[in-house]
Amino acid sequence: MAIIFAFGMGYGFNYLFMGFFTANFIGWYSDDRKFRMTLVLFFLVETVPLLYHLKEVWNPGLLYTLPFLVIMMLSPFGIRSMNRQQKLERELAHANEQIRNLIKGEERMRIARDLHDTLGHTLSLITLKSQLVEKLVGVNADQARAEAREIQNTSRAALRQVRELVSDMRTATLAEELREARIILESAGIELTHEGNPRFEGIPDTAHNILSLCLREAVTNVVKHSRASKCHIGFEQTESEWRLSVKDDGIGVSNGTDSQAAKEKNGLKGMGERLALVGGTMKMTARDGTQLTVFVPIVITNHKGCEAG
Repeated sequence: MAIIFAFGMGYGFNYLFMGFFTANFIGWYSDDRKFRMTLVLFFLVETVPLLYHLKEVWNPGLLYTLPFLVIMMLSPFGIRSMNRQQKLERELAHANEQIRNLIKGEERMRIARDLHDTLGHTLSLITLKSQLVEKLVGVNADQARAEAREIQNTSRAALRQVRELVSDMRTATLAEELREARIILESAGIELTHEGNPRFEGIPDTAHNILSLCLREAVTNVVKHSRASKCHIGFEQTESEWRLSVKDDGIGVSNGTDSQAAKEKNGLKGMGERLALVGGTMKMTARDGTQLTVFVPIVITNHKGCEAG
Protein backbone atom coordinates (compact mmCIF):
# COMPACT_ATOMS: atom_id res chain seq x y z
CA MET A 1 0.00 0.00 0.00
CA ALA A 2 2.94 2.32 0.65
CA ILE A 3 4.28 1.67 -2.86
CA ILE A 4 0.85 2.29 -4.38
CA PHE A 5 0.49 5.55 -2.46
CA ALA A 6 3.97 6.80 -3.43
CA PHE A 7 3.57 5.91 -7.10
CA GLY A 8 0.01 7.24 -7.21
CA MET A 9 1.01 10.61 -5.75
CA GLY A 10 4.27 11.02 -7.62
CA TYR A 11 3.71 9.46 -11.06
CA GLY A 12 -0.01 9.43 -11.82
CA PHE A 13 -3.34 7.93 -10.82
CA ASN A 14 -2.97 4.94 -13.17
CA TYR A 15 -0.70 3.31 -10.58
CA LEU A 16 -3.72 3.03 -8.31
CA PHE A 17 -4.77 -0.04 -10.29
CA MET A 18 -1.97 -1.94 -8.58
CA GLY A 19 -4.41 -2.02 -5.68
CA PHE A 20 -6.21 -5.02 -7.24
CA PHE A 21 -3.43 -7.22 -5.80
CA THR A 22 -3.78 -5.61 -2.36
CA ALA A 23 -7.57 -5.91 -2.45
CA ASN A 24 -7.25 -9.63 -3.07
CA PHE A 25 -5.01 -10.13 -0.03
CA ILE A 26 -7.25 -8.01 2.22
CA GLY A 27 -10.17 -10.32 1.44
CA TRP A 28 -8.29 -13.24 3.02
CA TYR A 29 -8.28 -11.69 6.50
CA SER A 30 -10.50 -13.81 8.74
CA ASP A 31 -10.21 -11.50 11.75
CA ASP A 32 -12.91 -8.79 11.54
CA ARG A 33 -10.79 -6.12 13.24
CA LYS A 34 -7.80 -6.58 10.93
CA PHE A 35 -10.10 -6.66 7.91
CA ARG A 36 -11.75 -3.35 8.81
CA MET A 37 -8.46 -1.62 9.64
CA THR A 38 -6.72 -2.66 6.44
CA LEU A 39 -9.81 -1.86 4.38
CA VAL A 40 -9.99 1.69 5.77
CA LEU A 41 -6.26 2.17 5.17
CA PHE A 42 -6.61 0.80 1.65
CA PHE A 43 -9.50 3.18 1.00
CA LEU A 44 -7.35 6.15 2.06
CA VAL A 45 -4.41 4.95 -0.04
CA GLU A 46 -6.66 4.84 -3.10
CA THR A 47 -8.80 7.94 -2.59
CA VAL A 48 -6.11 10.47 -1.55
CA PRO A 49 -4.08 10.13 -4.81
CA LEU A 50 -7.34 10.02 -6.74
CA LEU A 51 -8.45 13.36 -5.25
CA TYR A 52 -4.97 14.74 -5.85
CA HIS A 53 -5.27 13.91 -9.57
CA LEU A 54 -8.99 14.63 -9.78
CA LYS A 55 -8.60 17.15 -12.58
CA GLU A 56 -6.95 14.52 -14.76
CA VAL A 57 -9.51 11.85 -13.90
CA TRP A 58 -12.48 14.13 -14.51
CA ASN A 59 -11.51 14.34 -18.14
CA PRO A 60 -14.43 12.66 -20.00
CA GLY A 61 -11.96 10.46 -21.80
CA LEU A 62 -10.62 9.06 -18.50
CA LEU A 63 -13.92 8.45 -16.68
CA TYR A 64 -13.61 4.74 -17.54
CA THR A 65 -11.23 4.45 -14.56
CA LEU A 66 -13.91 5.16 -11.95
CA PRO A 67 -15.95 1.90 -12.39
CA PHE A 68 -12.76 -0.14 -12.09
CA LEU A 69 -11.80 1.69 -8.91
CA VAL A 70 -15.25 0.98 -7.44
CA ILE A 71 -14.91 -2.72 -8.33
CA MET A 72 -11.46 -2.76 -6.73
CA MET A 73 -12.83 -1.29 -3.49
CA LEU A 74 -15.67 -3.83 -3.36
CA SER A 75 -13.61 -6.91 -4.29
CA PRO A 76 -12.33 -7.58 -0.70
CA PHE A 77 -15.96 -8.09 0.40
CA GLY A 78 -16.57 -10.57 -2.42
CA ILE A 79 -13.38 -12.52 -1.74
CA ARG A 80 -14.12 -12.62 1.99
CA SER A 81 -17.67 -13.85 1.36
CA MET A 82 -16.35 -16.57 -0.96
CA ASN A 83 -13.82 -17.71 1.65
CA ARG A 84 -16.48 -17.85 4.34
CA GLN A 85 -18.74 -19.95 2.11
CA GLN A 86 -15.90 -22.37 1.35
CA LYS A 87 -15.11 -22.63 5.06
CA LEU A 88 -18.75 -23.35 5.88
CA GLU A 89 -18.88 -26.01 3.16
CA ARG A 90 -15.76 -27.68 4.60
CA GLU A 91 -17.22 -27.58 8.11
CA LEU A 92 -20.51 -29.00 6.83
CA ALA A 93 -18.75 -31.83 5.01
CA HIS A 94 -16.73 -32.59 8.16
CA ALA A 95 -19.89 -32.57 10.29
CA ASN A 96 -21.66 -34.90 7.85
CA GLU A 97 -18.70 -37.27 7.95
CA GLN A 98 -18.77 -37.28 11.76
CA ILE A 99 -22.51 -38.00 11.71
CA ARG A 100 -21.96 -40.93 9.35
CA ASN A 101 -19.21 -42.30 11.58
CA LEU A 102 -21.44 -41.97 14.66
CA ILE A 103 -24.27 -43.77 12.86
CA LYS A 104 -21.91 -46.57 11.83
CA GLY A 105 -20.58 -46.87 15.37
CA GLU A 106 -24.08 -47.00 16.83
CA GLU A 107 -25.09 -49.65 14.29
CA ARG A 108 -22.05 -51.75 15.21
CA MET A 109 -22.92 -51.44 18.89
CA ARG A 110 -26.51 -52.48 18.20
CA ILE A 111 -25.37 -55.53 16.24
CA ALA A 112 -22.91 -56.45 18.99
CA ARG A 113 -25.64 -56.16 21.64
CA ASP A 114 -28.06 -58.25 19.57
CA LEU A 115 -25.46 -60.95 18.96
CA HIS A 116 -24.48 -61.04 22.64
CA ASP A 117 -28.03 -61.12 23.95
CA THR A 118 -29.26 -63.62 21.37
CA LEU A 119 -26.34 -66.00 20.90
CA GLY A 120 -24.36 -65.66 24.13
CA HIS A 121 -26.67 -67.85 26.20
CA THR A 122 -27.13 -70.40 23.39
CA LEU A 123 -23.40 -70.83 22.75
CA SER A 124 -22.71 -71.12 26.48
CA LEU A 125 -25.33 -73.89 26.68
CA ILE A 126 -23.73 -75.74 23.76
CA THR A 127 -20.32 -75.54 25.46
CA LEU A 128 -21.65 -76.94 28.75
CA LYS A 129 -23.51 -79.79 27.04
CA SER A 130 -20.43 -80.64 24.96
CA GLN A 131 -18.39 -80.97 28.15
CA LEU A 132 -21.15 -83.15 29.64
CA VAL A 133 -21.18 -85.42 26.57
CA GLU A 134 -17.42 -85.81 26.84
CA LYS A 135 -17.81 -87.03 30.43
CA LEU A 136 -20.77 -89.34 29.67
CA VAL A 137 -19.28 -91.11 26.64
CA GLY A 138 -17.50 -93.72 28.75
CA VAL A 139 -20.10 -93.88 31.54
CA ASN A 140 -23.60 -93.71 30.01
CA ALA A 141 -23.68 -93.91 26.20
CA ASP A 142 -27.47 -93.54 25.96
CA GLN A 143 -27.49 -90.32 27.97
CA ALA A 144 -24.51 -89.07 25.96
CA ARG A 145 -26.44 -89.62 22.71
CA ALA A 146 -29.45 -87.80 24.19
CA GLU A 147 -27.28 -84.85 25.17
CA ALA A 148 -25.72 -84.86 21.67
CA ARG A 149 -29.18 -84.63 20.12
CA GLU A 150 -29.97 -81.67 22.39
CA ILE A 151 -26.76 -80.02 21.19
CA GLN A 152 -27.93 -80.47 17.59
CA ASN A 153 -31.31 -78.92 18.40
CA THR A 154 -29.66 -76.04 20.23
CA SER A 155 -27.26 -75.39 17.33
CA ARG A 156 -30.19 -75.35 14.89
CA ALA A 157 -31.92 -72.83 17.12
CA ALA A 158 -28.76 -70.70 17.15
CA LEU A 159 -28.60 -70.84 13.34
CA ARG A 160 -32.23 -69.77 13.15
CA GLN A 161 -31.51 -66.87 15.49
CA VAL A 162 -28.60 -65.74 13.31
CA ARG A 163 -30.81 -65.81 10.22
CA GLU A 164 -33.45 -63.76 12.01
CA LEU A 165 -30.82 -61.22 13.04
CA VAL A 166 -29.46 -60.94 9.50
CA SER A 167 -32.93 -60.53 8.02
CA ASP A 168 -33.75 -57.79 10.55
CA MET A 169 -30.57 -55.82 9.84
CA ARG A 170 -31.01 -52.84 7.58
CA THR A 171 -29.52 -53.54 4.17
CA ALA A 172 -28.51 -50.95 1.63
CA THR A 173 -31.32 -49.80 -0.68
CA LEU A 174 -31.17 -48.02 -4.02
CA ALA A 175 -33.20 -45.07 -2.73
CA GLU A 176 -30.77 -44.55 0.17
CA GLU A 177 -27.74 -44.97 -2.07
CA LEU A 178 -29.20 -42.41 -4.48
CA ARG A 179 -29.43 -39.89 -1.65
CA GLU A 180 -25.86 -40.68 -0.60
CA ALA A 181 -24.72 -40.35 -4.23
CA ARG A 182 -26.26 -36.89 -4.46
CA ILE A 183 -24.35 -35.76 -1.36
CA ILE A 184 -21.04 -37.20 -2.60
CA LEU A 185 -21.37 -35.88 -6.15
CA GLU A 186 -22.43 -32.39 -5.03
CA SER A 187 -19.46 -32.29 -2.67
CA ALA A 188 -17.22 -33.05 -5.67
CA GLY A 189 -18.90 -30.37 -7.79
CA ILE A 190 -20.67 -32.87 -10.08
CA GLU A 191 -24.28 -32.26 -11.09
CA LEU A 192 -26.55 -35.28 -10.57
CA THR A 193 -29.68 -36.12 -12.52
CA HIS A 194 -31.67 -39.34 -12.29
CA GLU A 195 -34.44 -41.07 -14.19
CA GLY A 196 -36.80 -43.85 -13.16
CA ASN A 197 -37.94 -45.24 -9.83
CA PRO A 198 -35.22 -46.74 -7.58
CA ARG A 199 -37.84 -48.81 -5.75
CA PHE A 200 -37.95 -51.88 -7.98
CA GLU A 201 -41.04 -54.04 -7.55
CA GLY A 202 -40.61 -57.60 -6.33
CA ILE A 203 -36.81 -57.46 -6.14
CA PRO A 204 -35.27 -59.84 -3.57
CA ASP A 205 -33.25 -58.37 -0.71
CA THR A 206 -30.02 -59.96 -1.95
CA ALA A 207 -30.33 -58.56 -5.49
CA HIS A 208 -31.41 -55.18 -4.10
CA ASN A 209 -28.40 -55.03 -1.81
CA ILE A 210 -25.99 -56.00 -4.62
CA LEU A 211 -27.45 -53.37 -6.96
CA SER A 212 -27.08 -50.78 -4.20
CA LEU A 213 -23.42 -51.71 -3.71
CA CYS A 214 -22.89 -51.50 -7.49
CA LEU A 215 -24.38 -48.01 -7.50
CA ARG A 216 -22.09 -47.00 -4.63
CA GLU A 217 -19.01 -48.35 -6.44
CA ALA A 218 -19.97 -46.68 -9.73
CA VAL A 219 -20.50 -43.27 -8.08
CA THR A 220 -17.18 -43.62 -6.25
CA ASN A 221 -15.43 -44.27 -9.58
CA VAL A 222 -17.10 -41.22 -11.12
CA VAL A 223 -15.83 -39.00 -8.29
CA LYS A 224 -12.31 -40.47 -8.23
CA HIS A 225 -11.49 -41.06 -11.89
CA SER A 226 -13.87 -39.37 -14.34
CA ARG A 227 -13.16 -35.62 -13.90
CA ALA A 228 -16.79 -35.21 -14.89
CA SER A 229 -19.12 -32.25 -14.39
CA LYS A 230 -22.37 -34.17 -14.82
CA CYS A 231 -23.60 -37.62 -13.81
CA HIS A 232 -26.87 -39.31 -14.78
CA ILE A 233 -28.29 -42.34 -12.96
CA GLY A 234 -31.08 -44.38 -14.54
CA PHE A 235 -33.36 -47.06 -13.08
CA GLU A 236 -35.42 -49.30 -15.36
CA GLN A 237 -37.49 -52.44 -14.81
CA THR A 238 -38.55 -54.62 -17.73
CA GLU A 239 -40.38 -57.91 -17.85
CA SER A 240 -37.12 -59.86 -17.73
CA GLU A 241 -34.60 -57.75 -15.81
CA TRP A 242 -33.81 -54.88 -13.49
CA ARG A 243 -31.45 -52.33 -15.02
CA LEU A 244 -29.20 -49.71 -13.43
CA SER A 245 -27.10 -47.25 -15.46
CA VAL A 246 -24.56 -44.63 -14.39
CA LYS A 247 -23.27 -42.21 -17.04
CA ASP A 248 -20.81 -39.34 -16.73
CA ASP A 249 -19.37 -36.78 -19.16
CA GLY A 250 -15.77 -37.28 -18.01
CA ILE A 251 -12.58 -38.46 -19.66
CA GLY A 252 -13.87 -41.98 -20.42
CA VAL A 253 -12.18 -45.35 -20.07
CA SER A 254 -10.21 -45.05 -23.31
CA ASN A 255 -7.82 -42.38 -22.01
CA GLY A 256 -4.66 -44.44 -21.93
CA THR A 257 -6.29 -47.74 -20.92
CA ASP A 258 -8.63 -50.18 -22.60
CA SER A 259 -11.98 -51.24 -21.18
CA GLN A 260 -10.64 -54.36 -19.50
CA ALA A 261 -7.81 -52.46 -17.80
CA ALA A 262 -10.29 -49.86 -16.57
CA LYS A 263 -12.39 -52.59 -15.01
CA GLU A 264 -9.36 -53.88 -13.11
CA LYS A 265 -8.20 -50.40 -12.12
CA ASN A 266 -11.51 -48.99 -10.90
CA GLY A 267 -12.59 -51.94 -8.79
CA LEU A 268 -15.26 -53.11 -11.23
CA LYS A 269 -13.93 -56.64 -11.13
CA GLY A 270 -15.36 -57.03 -7.62
CA MET A 271 -18.65 -55.58 -8.86
CA GLY A 272 -18.81 -58.26 -11.54
CA GLU A 273 -18.13 -60.98 -8.97
CA ARG A 274 -20.99 -59.72 -6.78
CA LEU A 275 -23.35 -59.59 -9.75
CA ALA A 276 -22.48 -63.19 -10.63
CA LEU A 277 -24.07 -64.25 -7.33
CA VAL A 278 -27.50 -63.20 -8.65
CA GLY A 279 -26.86 -64.00 -12.32
CA GLY A 280 -26.27 -60.36 -13.19
CA THR A 281 -23.98 -58.82 -15.80
CA MET A 282 -22.60 -55.39 -16.57
CA LYS A 283 -21.60 -53.46 -19.66
CA MET A 284 -19.31 -50.44 -19.98
CA THR A 285 -19.22 -48.10 -22.97
CA ALA A 286 -17.06 -45.04 -23.59
CA ARG A 287 -18.70 -42.38 -25.71
CA ASP A 288 -18.81 -38.73 -24.59
CA GLY A 289 -17.77 -40.02 -21.19
CA THR A 290 -18.38 -43.41 -19.60
CA GLN A 291 -21.60 -45.34 -19.13
CA LEU A 292 -21.85 -48.38 -16.87
CA THR A 293 -25.01 -50.46 -17.17
CA VAL A 294 -25.86 -53.28 -14.74
CA PHE A 295 -28.39 -55.99 -15.60
CA VAL A 296 -29.97 -58.34 -13.04
CA PRO A 297 -32.44 -60.94 -14.36
CA ILE A 298 -35.86 -61.25 -12.77
CA VAL A 299 -36.26 -64.76 -11.35
CA ILE A 300 -39.81 -66.06 -10.95
CA THR A 301 -40.49 -68.58 -8.18
CA ASN A 302 -43.29 -71.07 -8.76
CA HIS A 303 -45.58 -72.50 -6.11
CA LYS A 304 -43.35 -75.54 -5.55
CA GLY A 305 -40.42 -73.37 -4.58
CA CYS A 306 -38.44 -74.01 -7.79
CA GLU A 307 -36.96 -71.06 -9.65
CA ALA A 308 -37.47 -70.40 -13.32
CA GLY A 309 -35.88 -67.54 -15.19
